[in-house]
Amino acid sequence: MNLSTIDISILVLYLIAVISIGWIAARKVKTLDDFATGGRRYTGFFIAATLASSFIGGGFTTGLAEKVYCLGLIYVVGLWGFSLKEILVAKYIAPKMVKFPTAYSVGDIMGQLYGTRAKVFTGISAFLVCTGILGAQLMAFGHICNVLLGISSQMGAFICALIVMAYSGSGGMRAVVANDTLHFCVLMVSLPLVFFFGVQAIGGFDKLYFYSSVNFSHHVPFSSIALVFLSFFFGETLVPPYVQRLLIGKTIKHTIRGNMASGLISIPFFLMIGLIGIIALVMNPDLNPNLALPYVVLETMPIGLKGVAIAGMLAIILSSADSFLNAASVSITHDVLTPILPRLSEGQKLLISKYSTYFVALSGLLFTLSLESAIDILLEAYMFWTPVVLVPFVAGVMGIKRPKEAFFYSAASGILVAMVMRLLSFKHAAYFEVSIWGIIANFIVFFAYRPVTRLSGKPI
Repeated sequence: MNLSTIDISILVLYLIAVISIGWIAARKVKTLDDFATGGRRYTGFFIAATLASSFIGGGFTTGLAEKVYCLGLIYVVGLWGFSLKEILVAKYIAPKMVKFPTAYSVGDIMGQLYGTRAKVFTGISAFLVCTGILGAQLMAFGHICNVLLGISSQMGAFICALIVMAYSGSGGMRAVVANDTLHFCVLMVSLPLVFFFGVQAIGGFDKLYFYSSVNFSHHVPFSSIALVFLSFFFGETLVPPYVQRLLIGKTIKHTIRGNMASGLISIPFFLMIGLIGIIALVMNPDLNPNLALPYVVLETMPIGLKGVAIAGMLAIILSSADSFLNAASVSITHDVLTPILPRLSEGQKLLISKYSTYFVALSGLLFTLSLESAIDILLEAYMFWTPVVLVPFVAGVMGIKRPKEAFFYSAASGILVAMVMRLLSFKHAAYFEVSIWGIIANFIVFFAYRPVTRLSGKPI
């Protein structure tokens, strides 16, 4: 693909702006609190911008367009499970964050609820899920670079990792929120433009309605979409970066408004991305499905606006990648190493958090080698979180008291069942979302657990 000088200039200027904003924000990062929460100073708009930018990543854009291209528009219904989840979190979970005014992470909250060992265990789980989701973003970035810029997917993924390390690794949450706000503004302009020009390319909205009806479902069973809906409802519920967004607001009212707005924004946004997948199918039925979204950009956007659209697509990936990179590095330092090495100074913690971003980025690159679809990587990553942490976390935040041991037994049960079901459904992973079974096992064990007691009445 040969881009015009104008498009290349727009793209280069955008990437320079991203890195510059991150470095400027990094100057104000002096403590781990700055790195992890940005000083808890953000209003509802910034929370909505950074949260929406975080979840509207490669899986929910290029991955969604790919799935709709293959399976039909009905797949968007599955993604709306995420939207419903975000609205419910804003209504029921966000107000409860007043109980954790000094928390940096999910591990902090779990530590208050179930003890230090639970904090460490949660930190390890957070690292795994964040690394997997980061891998999905790197893969999506690689596909975009391949079709739009003509470089290999592997090199594109490597470039994405370098960029996010350049600003997230030094500026932490301050750099992430500042850049996510820029990404959000670019995204809200560029993606609707891609949709508009794509609609014109296939003959207008009447044609879009016709093709969407014809390609609503490519014989996908309702039960499969129901499982997808549940997987996305539970899959990213309260994953580490989203919990961080519950901890960075000036007030709880700002936190609630920001989370609610992001959930509402996602509903039409997912539909628009799905329709772009339909547009790609109409334009080229023989296309590699992973390239559905960048193909529409390539074929429909005029000079100048094409550069804006590519910048928007890069913004999609960078904004999600930086959030999960930051959350994983905080989990490694604050949730895993700090309890093990309690004598670490604030300066040492901050330094370790910054350097751990390199390790996380490398681990995310390894995830990109394991699967061919960004959506499939997301579903794999969910297995390390929802069957392990979600039920005890929500129960504890909502004030439901359970023994500390209930967390460990339910977590072990959840991950064991998820892994067994994953092995049994290996050839049918796209339609058999194993995390749901892990969550069910976790729920049953967590609430059924009763400690065995001696005659003295003390737990064994």
